[in-house]
Amino acid sequence: MEHFDASLSTYFRAWLGPRDTRVKGWFLLDNYVPTLVCSILYLLIVWLGPKYMKTRQPFSCRGILVVYNLGLTLLSLYMFCELVTGIWEGQYNFFCQGTRSGGEADMKIIRVLWWYYFSKLIEFMDTFFFILRKNNHQITVLHVYHHASMLNIWWFVMNWVPCGHSYFGATLNSFIHVLMYSYYGLSSIPSMRPYLWWKKYITQGQLLQFVLTIIQTSCGVVWPCTFPLGWLYFQIGYMISLIALFTNFYIQTYNKKGVSRRREHQKDHQNGSVAAVNGHTSSFSSLENNVKQRKQRKD
Repeated sequence: MEHFDASLSTYFRAWLGPRDTRVKGWFLLDNYVPTLVCSILYLLIVWLGPKYMKTRQPFSCRGILVVYNLGLTLLSLYMFCELVTGIWEGQYNFFCQGTRSGGEADMKIIRVLWWYYFSKLIEFMDTFFFILRKNNHQITVLHVYHHASMLNIWWFVMNWVPCGHSYFGATLNSFIHVLMYSYYGLSSIPSMRPYLWWKKYITQGQLLQFVLTIIQTSCGVVWPCTFPLGWLYFQIGYMISLIALFTNFYIQTYNKKGVSRRREHQKDHQNGSVAAVNGHTSSFSSLENNVKQRKQRKD
């Protein structure tokens, strides 16, 4: 294993240049192997987990989900606030920011971004809860791609560009995650579900986040500084892949669902009655069921 890690380190150094020495010795950052192993185990659980749960009853996980989502909401809020204050203290430039031009604020950003990297490992639990609750329809290509790739990408970011222009996407994503995990936490409480209306807008916010990140990253290409250009090109490509996948998810989830609902509504009216509205059967259907029940009793 040590030989394998040494070979990887040599390859990375030749490909990406020397690592940033400010994160030397930090938990999980010295070697890529732990991050790679965690990712492989995650993918194995995604593959084998639903098969294991197929013949078993789903777990509720309600109490754990409330605590888990509250914890990630608070962590995301902490990261967002710390990143904003670090950006302000270091007078970070929107158009392009090098990795060694913010003074003491750079170390503050690095420390927060390590938590951002580590949070991507914690977020593997999103998928594990889906498996335990047998919500396999939520384990999509988008979901697995996003979760598996982010942990690996941020290991490289933390080792080579742990501050500077890397701040923008993480700051926006932390804010979106405050909204997202607070929604998930509240939705795990049945009495709160009727009052939750902003799920659609969270997805819209995620798409806006990717577009804004592309714009900000492109500024570093047009008006370059000491931040490596290769990282900027990679981020633009990755954001485009997320826009494509999230747009497809949005269309499949919201637009098609709205169209199917309208069609069902029209069919019901054409048949002379609306079978159900918000889960309640119509008076016509109830009357018809009562007549059938009376006939059965007479027989």
